[in-house]
Amino acid sequence: MFSDPQKNLEQFNLELGARVADLGSGAGFYTVATAKIVGEKGRVYAVDTQKDMLTKIKNNATQARLLNIEAIWGNIEKLGGTRLADASVDAVLVCNILFQLERKDDFPLGVKRILKVKGRVLVVDWKESFGNMGPHADHVVPETVARALFEKVGFTFERSIRAGEHHYGIILRRV
Repeated sequence: MFSDPQKNLEQFNLELGARVADLGSGAGFYTVATAKIVGEKGRVYAVDTQKDMLTKIKNNATQARLLNIEAIWGNIEKLGGTRLADASVDAVLVCNILFQLERKDDFPLGVKRILKVKGRVLVVDWKESFGNMGPHADHVVPETVARALFEKVGFTFERSIRAGEHHYGIILRRV
């Protein structure tokens, strides 16, 4: 089975009213699930470079009557590219995007910039490449590497989560 956003988010323990950034939101599977968890007083910022994906997220939010989602056209690989203010979110979702990033070393700095002190980040990505699913084997970012990328800029490892047969999940905290 593949990674289930709902199950992964349940293990992340988001609070009602939280402000969450879903970086590289894609079609918004994590965005919509997060919006339901944080409730109407919470806010979810779906940030992606693909305008068609952001339109899909807006449409899905409208159909689900979720008014707490904001779709932002931005570049998550560029410092400041998310268009979110410094220390403006309680949590960040980094789900199935590490393998796509060209500048992996710089990415955690952008996450740190928008995350409040003691805020948390959930990283979910592919353990391996197999068949025609997942990233090419050369692009897989192992859990140890993902963890090191964030720890190098001042995050502390909190714990691992069960993210499915082909994915890993880790939670880190900004100190």
